[in-house]
Amino acid sequence: MTVLYFSWVKEKIGLSEETVTPPADVQTVAALMAWLAGRSAGHAAAFADTRTIKAAVDQVHAPPTASIADAREVAFFPPVTGG
Repeated sequence: MTVLYFSWVKEKIGLSEETVTPPADVQTVAALMAWLAGRSAGHAAAFADTRTIKAAVDQVHAPPTASIADAREVAFFPPVTGG
C-alpha cells in the first residue's frame, strides 16, 4: 500500500510517501500508525501523539478503528491544514 504524509507529519518523517507492506496483524488505521512508529525515529516522532493525526483510507476520512484491509492508499495529516 502507499502511505502519504502531509504537513508536519511529512516534515518529521522526511518523506511525502512510501510503499509499505504491513504484517497481516496490522488491520486498522491505529495499528498501522503503531507499526509505522517503529520504522524510524522520524516515524516515532510523527506518531508520538496519534490524537493529533487524521487519516484517510483510499481518500475517505477514516477513524483509528477503520479497517485498512485491501486499502491501496492511506494518508496521514494534521486535523487542520493550511491553504
